[in-house]
Amino acid sequence: MAAPFAQKGWRLGWKLTLRFLYIGLLGAALLGPAYGLTRQPVRTTGKDVWLLVDLSRSMDAPDIAPTRLQKAKAELAQLASRFQADRIGLIVFAAEAYVQCPLTYDQSALQLFLSTLQTNLVPGGTTDLTPPLELVLARLNKLPAATSPRATALVLVSDGEDFGDNLEPTLRLLARSGVRLFALGVGTLDGSRLPREKGGFVRDARGRDAVSRLSPAPLQRLAEQTGGRYFELSDRRDEFSLLVNALNRLEGQTEQVRTVSVADNRYRYPLALALALMALDILLTVRVIKL
Repeated sequence: MAAPFAQKGWRLGWKLTLRFLYIGLLGAALLGPAYGLTRQPVRTTGKDVWLLVDLSRSMDAPDIAPTRLQKAKAELAQLASRFQADRIGLIVFAAEAYVQCPLTYDQSALQLFLSTLQTNLVPGGTTDLTPPLELVLARLNKLPAATSPRATALVLVSDGEDFGDNLEPTLRLLARSGVRLFALGVGTLDGSRLPREKGGFVRDARGRDAVSRLSPAPLQRLAEQTGGRYFELSDRRDEFSLLVNALNRLEGQTEQVRTVSVADNRYRYPLALALALMALDILLTVRVIKL
């Protein structure tokens, strides 16, 4: 093939081989070959979000279908999935408060805890909004003195019925800590009766059917005094999307450095070799036919 053009066969063969080689190497570089693991620091400006969920009997009221608690659970599951770069924890309360899930990046664990929420998880009793707030403050006070606190937001989910009598001191401490509280009132102003598990309805001290109603005033006061906002989830207002937007606008105030293992991308090596072979291809000239 090379003889009619007064070329040496080995020269044309080398050029063809070179071109096959560097085209293959370019393809390998595009695939991004990776092997080996490297520990790299990742800087984030995430925040901590505590979900405080009321599990008192009144959250079983069906004035919001299917019940206040079931509706709140569905919305909170969506909220958690929107903040994967932030740590989220779960506190449940009625007369007392308990950490159901500590602050975590593990979305699957948090979703599991949310799915199991029901009013019989906590001892019965009248609702008190103070214990969950005190529990958050206790967690903040346990941080090492040299550690800068991360931006922290609380999402208090309740129908607002508060039978506690010692909220003001806790509220002042919470306001001084810089924590912002966003309250989500769940229920209706008309309210509804509370069904019993074995049939019938819960009765009050006078023997009449007890009616639970949304009480927005305590929740509004909590939100206002901590620089947060009050939102409502009722038959007339669904402001859950506004709550998500408000949390999105709350930016992390401090940097956190986490170390993660990542695979090394070795694309540079086949790319450099391909470029070298391309340069050699240019230098290895062949005689062309002039017409």
